[in-house]
Amino acid sequence: MRVLLVEDAAAVARSVAQGLSEEGFSVDVAHDGEDGLHLASEIAYDVIILDRMLPVIDGLTVLRRLRERGVRTPVLLLTALGEVIDRVEGLDAGADDYLVKPFAFEELLARVRALLRREHGHARNVVEVGALVLDLAARTASVVGRPLALTAREFNLLELLVLHPDTTFSRTAIIDQLYDEATELESNVIDVFVARLRRKLEEVGLPGLIRTLRGAGYRLDSAAAGGGAS
Repeated sequence: MRVLLVEDAAAVARSVAQGLSEEGFSVDVAHDGEDGLHLASEIAYDVIILDRMLPVIDGLTVLRRLRERGVRTPVLLLTALGEVIDRVEGLDAGADDYLVKPFAFEELLARVRALLRREHGHARNVVEVGALVLDLAARTASVVGRPLALTAREFNLLELLVLHPDTTFSRTAIIDQLYDEATELESNVIDVFVARLRRKLEEVGLPGLIRTLRGAGYRLDSAAAGGGAS
């Protein structure tokens, strides 16, 4: 999952970005409202974490402009302002959730996951597609109780496909979702990850789960998993 963090306090941005990366997120960081608005308008993020007090363009203005442009990405607003009126202003401007500074990273992470679940129509961190079960919080995968030994990147790819079953992703779209702007990649990196993931799924009895659509990309075939998403 790809996250945009817009935060001008360097230490906070560095700490949050590192924590999210360690939890498997791909993170882009902007340090002022202008850069944040540009990135959020150009890239399809899964979640935006937006500080309210930003240089150049303040967070509320960024948020309002994004909503005016039709950007519906879930936004978690960060602020040092904890009064009720401040929270109301943020929510009325289009924020989906609100977190007051200082905060524990564990709470921020839980709120990000909650926004992702809500966006994809799931009530809990455990997502099932037929026999395949993903625990998004524990970052584990299993098939009928048999664990899948996945690398972080393999889990990220499987998570993307599981959250969008029967949706075709081009290689470019997958790269955009799994990697940040600063990462340089080999041209066949997605093909390599798909091949490894397919092999591991076949070993636990799910051959054909990830389909290749020639010239289009890859998709997770929910019928091959033995049922629809839940």
